[in-house]
Amino acid sequence: MIGILGLIISLSALMYFAYRGVNVLILAPVCAIIAVLFQVESYSGNGQALAYYTQIFMGSLGKYLITYFPLFLLGAVFGKLMNDSRATQVIGESISRLLGPKHAILACVLACSILTYGGVSLFVVAFCVYPISVTLFEQGGVDKKFIPGSIALGSFTYTMSTLPGTPAIQNAIPMPYFGTTLFAAPGLGIIASLIIFGLGMWWLNSQAAKTNTGIIQSENLERDLTLPSVWLSYTPLVIVIFGNYALTNWVVPSWDTYYLADAKFGGANFNSLKGLWTLILALLLAMAFVIIFLRKYNNRPVSSLNEGTMDSLLPIFNTASEVGYGSVIAALASFEVLKNGILSIAPSNPLISESIAINALAGITGSASGGLSIGLEVLGARYLELAQQMNISPELLHRVASLACGGFDSLPHNGAVISLLTICHLTHKDSYKDIFMVSVVFQVVANVAIVVLGTMFGSF
Repeated sequence: MIGILGLIISLSALMYFAYRGVNVLILAPVCAIIAVLFQVESYSGNGQALAYYTQIFMGSLGKYLITYFPLFLLGAVFGKLMNDSRATQVIGESISRLLGPKHAILACVLACSILTYGGVSLFVVAFCVYPISVTLFEQGGVDKKFIPGSIALGSFTYTMSTLPGTPAIQNAIPMPYFGTTLFAAPGLGIIASLIIFGLGMWWLNSQAAKTNTGIIQSENLERDLTLPSVWLSYTPLVIVIFGNYALTNWVVPSWDTYYLADAKFGGANFNSLKGLWTLILALLLAMAFVIIFLRKYNNRPVSSLNEGTMDSLLPIFNTASEVGYGSVIAALASFEVLKNGILSIAPSNPLISESIAINALAGITGSASGGLSIGLEVLGARYLELAQQMNISPELLHRVASLACGGFDSLPHNGAVISLLTICHLTHKDSYKDIFMVSVVFQVVANVAIVVLGTMFGSF
């Protein structure tokens, strides 16, 4: 009983102090050790807490870095190159011109969706789209308090976890666990995306209509001739999306990967690596295009590479630290009680248990990638085993896991939520209700729908 109490105190401390702004690199190991110290039935002192830290916490942290660091690194550098070449600005303005101030919310959502689906990080997207959105919302007579909800809908909902092929890390994390690709269960992913997009647009438009003051300007934004052309700006995104699809389905599968069985490669399984390899290659190709063909619009490409590299470090280490925390918790005897309780939820359908577990962990950590990584590190192998016993496709496990992590992660203490409100110069009181509806409530609705459809018809 005291061991369970320790887990509760540890998790509560992690959530509370993360919300108070304590860096998770310090917070996660401290909270993990708190849980260890409550395990009196097995704790014998003599440095055992340090063993949990150096052997389990750091071991899991290192394993996560080895697997996912290339994706964090390349994603951050690609986003920085796109932003510094002003391609992101062109994309945002092209959507704005096409739809006009009458559809300011839709223009904001679509601009964010195109950029994030093309591999640009949501933080870069928020900085880029916000200034354009301010002008559009003013012209359309829409209160600026709806900008955060619009950016959230376009940036960290369906383009993060449901659209097939999205290069977001939340869609990449399940691949090594289930042997899947970014395009897992594409039909279900599209259905979930339509649910979230449809409900989100309905909510934002209906709320904005109550405060709309009418279009006050209708003139188009002036075109800056020093910007890259529209086709040049969109091409890198096309390379990421369609390049990844071609690599996944035709190029990489044609390789003879017999060498992976060699001991120096750890006897790796090709299926667990294919998805990661294709995404790495697609991002490299897109980066090469930006560096070569948009060179004249960015007079500091080396600085972009260096700054993008540094931008990747904190996110990857934060998430890896949360994974280390989860591994320590999973190694404790008292966690077996919680684990059995989670697995006993709807024992005939692991999709339900998977959804609840990952949603809860994402809410506790305030991180979609953190909650997803912890959940799959602890329970992924068991879910795959249960799925195989019940003839459930690994692709369905992948899509449900990715979708689930994008629900409760967007609670008020989520770092992306706080950053978005800061960028928009607004508060939780001003705009969090809309963020909550589009990225928590409607994401959970879509999660339930996909579990039901997947249970009835399987993966498609």
